[in-house]
Amino acid sequence: MKKFFSLLILLPLFTFAQDDLLAGMDSVPKNQPVESAFKALKIVNLESTKLAAKGDMYLIIAHRFGSIKDGSEGFWGLDNAVTQIKFLYGFRKWLTISGARSEQAFDFSAKYRFQEQTKDGFPFTIVGFNSLAFNNLLKENNYPKMKFADRMIYVSQLLISSKISKRLSLELAPTYFHENFVANDLQDNSQYAIGMGGRFKLTNRLSVNVDYATHLNRTATSTFVDPLSIGVDLETGGHVFQMHLSNSQGIHEAGFLGNTNGDWNKGQIFFGFNLLRVF
Repeated sequence: MKKFFSLLILLPLFTFAQDDLLAGMDSVPKNQPVESAFKALKIVNLESTKLAAKGDMYLIIAHRFGSIKDGSEGFWGLDNAVTQIKFLYGFRKWLTISGARSEQAFDFSAKYRFQEQTKDGFPFTIVGFNSLAFNNLLKENNYPKMKFADRMIYVSQLLISSKISKRLSLELAPTYFHENFVANDLQDNSQYAIGMGGRFKLTNRLSVNVDYATHLNRTATSTFVDPLSIGVDLETGGHVFQMHLSNSQGIHEAGFLGNTNGDWNKGQIFFGFNLLRVF
């Protein structure tokens, strides 16, 4: 009987404890951010909506070999490589800044998040990207009247991505870029493009990535074409290793968006990789 009365006394306490537990469960934050739409900072050539974590420093080595159509004479492109070295820093949770140098351009950029995709909430991640570059390919010997301002290139992008499922992420990238110097007099200095890309996750460490961009106001007399790139991401501990094939050897946005000259149908394909290391 004493045990019975003891249970009657303790029953309200168990009830209150259960209510507190359920209340705690109800207080779990909703609309949590969707993570890992992209594992790397770029899809292939296009910027992804991924930003560096606050305080993280990245060293990025981007390498683009020559066309494999060069054959044995150019060692299938390995003798004619373009390399970019970039340092990138997570200045804030929502802001990433970087500086890079290649033989094509000095490049300073900022990537900043407007909105995150959330679970059972907002369906997209929206990120802005801006860069200021200085064209290294312009030589005073070829253009004796060239001014420093002629080297400048401006890029603005809006990156809109969505993680459709655990395996599939897609992105759209409306782009404006302005080159103070263009070789074709009929080409507008201000140019527009729409990039699109995606990532399909094969395993926990391996994914297939594709990106493409269509140029919207390329002059009819231009010899340049739209860039198409296909690659894989391989996660290996502290870094992501990206390997890809593309019809563009350009690394900077103006290089691959406005000056791609390779033709997939003719075997004018460039092998390259992006190697990321986080400190």
